Amino acid sequence: MSQTCVRLQSSHWFGKTCAGTVLGFGLALALSGLFAWLGPDGIHAGSGKNQFNMWLMAPIWATVLSFVYLFRNSLRAWLWLGAANVLAFGLLWLTRWVMA
Repeated sequence: MSQTCVRLQSSHWFGKTCAGTVLGFGLALALSGLFAWLGPDGIHAGSGKNQFNMWLMAPIWATVLSFVYLFRNSLRAWLWLGAANVLAFGLLWLTRWVMA
């Protein structure tokens, strides 16, 4: 059995950066919304939790944007992050439907 090692290339950096910027923002938004609904005191907590949710988006988005370069090509980055967005927004919609 022959194993070929595929090296990461920098030729897909623009597509990966766009995927991380656009889909990373959506993923950060959905995960922040899930924390707002499922976190302590639910969605009706005080202004301190609202402020925390606002500041939670930046580290999530930055983490996604920094790890997006580990994908083999930009198509995989778009597909995996797109699937993660669909899953996260689906969970957010389900959470809002159940808890409202």
